Amino acid sequence: MSLESQTVLITGASMGIGAAIARRLASEGATLILFARSGDKLNALAEELKKTHEGLKVFTTAVDVQDHAALSTAVKNIIEQVDHVDILINNAGLAIGAPNAFPDLKIQEIITMTGTNINGFMFATYIVLNEGKMKERGKGTILNVTSTTGLEVPPFPGEAVYHASKACQEAFTNVLRTELVGTDIKVLALRPGVVATNFHEQRVGYDKSSYDGFMQGFEPLVAPDVAEAAAFMLSQNDRISVKALDVVPTAQRSLQVFDREWNSRSEDRKQERM
Repeated sequence: MSLESQTVLITGASMGIGAAIARRLASEGATLILFARSGDKLNALAEELKKTHEGLKVFTTAVDVQDHAALSTAVKNIIEQVDHVDILINNAGLAIGAPNAFPDLKIQEIITMTGTNINGFMFATYIVLNEGKMKERGKGTILNVTSTTGLEVPPFPGEAVYHASKACQEAFTNVLRTELVGTDIKVLALRPGVVATNFHEQRVGYDKSSYDGFMQGFEPLVAPDVAEAAAFMLSQNDRISVKALDVVPTAQRSLQVFDREWNSRSEDRKQERM
């Protein structure tokens, strides 16, 4: 499917995976609607994209997905200019409080994470289906950026709320896909593994030595790797759905097992090719 004629709404678009997906889809000529909490970062990204892609249409709104009323208003305002949303990329997410275990979290940290990762996730979907006219038109794509942690227990503490919210996203994706039978709306899950972003630093904890130790011996993904996977899923013919796709570093055999000799073997392979 060509993305050139598609209008794509991306939540959490100001940095990391969201910004990388925006850059990747801009190269396809898609019309972009970018939502995030940081208006300054969104505007900077929009200016970058317009400079590098002549004629590209980019709309930005600083909005928190936890705020249903504000999110609804933002979509209604955009719809007046673009008519409808073809693709929703549910990417906004939070991980705070690590490395504290669940009983040591502040209750506000729990509320904030579930408010974004569960409520905000569902609010964005609900609003795009309704105010964004996806349900009315009976076609479109909802691409949910979940996580491999939605299926496997992560190897470090402080993950109870994040892990549970990602499992909820997986369940929501599967149920929504079933409920939308009789439409041409695809509902897909993209599950990144370990990605070298500021977001992952927050998940592991704010201790840099802990982060560096976790990354030792292997090469994590970078945000453009995940963006390429998203573009692949979205580019399929209408009759084909890549329902779920795990994109992980090769060294990430599972969330509990990492091949920490990957880098050394990779260096050996480089030497052999020289």
